[in-house]
Formats: sequence, structure tokens, C-alpha cells
Amino acid sequence: MRLLRSIDQQDYAYYEVIVLDDDSSDNTYKLCSDFAGKHSRFRVIKGEPLPHGWLGKNYACHQLAQKAQGDYLLFLDADEQISNSLIVSAVHRMRLFRLGLLSLFTNQEMGTFGERLVVPLMHYVLLNLLPLRLVYLFKNSNVAAASGQFMLFDAEAYRENQWHEKAKDRVVEDVEIMKMVKAAGYNGEALLANGMISCRMYKSYTGAVNGFSKNFLAAFNYSVMGLLLYLMVLIGGPMIVMITLDFPLIFFMIGLIILTRIMISLSAGQSALLNVILHPLQMLNLVMIGFLAIQKYLTKTTVWKGRSV
Repeated sequence: MRLLRSIDQQDYAYYEVIVLDDDSSDNTYKLCSDFAGKHSRFRVIKGEPLPHGWLGKNYACHQLAQKAQGDYLLFLDADEQISNSLIVSAVHRMRLFRLGLLSLFTNQEMGTFGERLVVPLMHYVLLNLLPLRLVYLFKNSNVAAASGQFMLFDAEAYRENQWHEKAKDRVVEDVEIMKMVKAAGYNGEALLANGMISCRMYKSYTGAVNGFSKNFLAAFNYSVMGLLLYLMVLIGGPMIVMITLDFPLIFFMIGLIILTRIMISLSAGQSALLNVILHPLQMLNLVMIGFLAIQKYLTKTTVWKGRSV
């Protein structure tokens, strides 16, 4: 409900909100319906049965797009909270840079120690691999990043291309859609949310590990060798430096690691001190997640929310 309340408090008035209930087993439909009954811009619809060949989230977004009537289509996950000025700022940026798609990486909330061992890795890997500004500056579609937690489309371009239908069977549909948008000649941009959106993606260590292993290979364009090389450089490089016993070189390497963690942590709205302290354990989890991702990919045993994908 906090997402609906945060939308209702926006200083941007020209919007409609459509909530899709995808066969939820809790009290979501009633809560959202009660809220919509008191707020005229909000309405709730029931999702249709999942057709063959579609993944659940992709089909839910596709259904929502068919119902929406605005000039822009904004897809948000249900567990988010947005700041008061987010929508007006995002629409302004869409117009200023003539974007077909704007995607924001949200600030992540973490409630348990296990989450803190895994969730910060998302921004760490992302910002290590790709300076986000390049997504807009480089027109090559392979230079792509996106987060399904915030996807704002130019509605005319979306209706012409039906992006979610084209990505209907993709597990990591956000990155694939950004590639499609750029390949079709539209401008795409991915940015950090800078505190304008917050979300708790996972509520346990196991959930975080399973979630990241589902998506991890997508960052390397599903190249197992690319992922292995990245892990070798990121983990093996410092280990090789350590065994040289060249203390000036070791201190220099440690300084670079600490500086990197501080810069990325502050950019992501996370505790820099905690991420520096937990860095060795986070790297251990990164290796484990990497090998889990490879194992699931090669054996085609990726499961998410009880469904094989």
C-alpha cells in the first residue's frame, strides 16, 4: 500500500494508476480495491490466465499497457515507494532527451544481515561493469542496462513495438527490452534513482541468493566464459597480489578496493563503512552466486517463485 500512497502524494497530477492483481493469494486485491474506491485516479484489474510461452511479469505488464491511455507508460513493482517529485522529474527527462525508455535503479532497503551480504552486489557489479551514462551516449544496442523496478516508456513507441510481447519469454526482460529499444533507433537511458525510489527486493539471505543467481548471467550477455573471466579478475587478481608479499602493492590494491566500495556505496545510498567491512564475505557470496547462475543456466533449472523459467 505504501506505493499507492506515495503515488497519490505526487505533485504531478496528470496520471492514471492501474493495478493488476495477478492471482494473488493474500489480501492484495481487496486492499487495492478499497484504496481505489477512495481515489478516482486509481483502478484495479484482475490478470488473465498466463498464455503458453509467456512469463508472468511480462504478461502482466503487457496487459497493463493495453489498458493504459497516457502519453507515457510507467511500470513499477508493487514493493516500492517513490518520492514526491519522481514522476514530474522523469517525464521532464523523457522530453528533454527524447527518450523511448528511461529506467532507474532503485535504492535498496535491507533488513537482515543476510541481505547485506548479497543485495549491495547489484550496484557493485553494475557500476563496475558499465558506467550508466554510456547507455545513453552509445547507440549500440549491446551497451544496455535497465531495471524492471522502474521502466518509463514513450507510449507511442511502446504501442508501435509492444516491447513486453517481444520479450515475453525473457527472464531478464528489462535489459532485453532496453536492447530492443536502442536497436529500433530510440534513445534509452539508465540512471541511479538517487533516493527517489526505494525498494526491499528480498527479505532473506536465501531469497537474495536465488534472485541474483537468476539474473546474474544477463549482465554478461549469457556468456559463461565472460562471467568466469570477470570472477577471475575480480577475485583472483587481489589473491595473486596478496601472495606476492609486496606490501606497498598490497596496500595500494586495498586502497583501490576501499575507494571503489566507498564511491559505489555512496552512489547507491548504502553504508560505505559496512560494505567495506563486509567486502570479503560479499565477494565470497558473489563467487557462489556466479557458479549457481552458471549451473542453473547450463542445466535449465532456473526456478522463480515456484515456476520453472
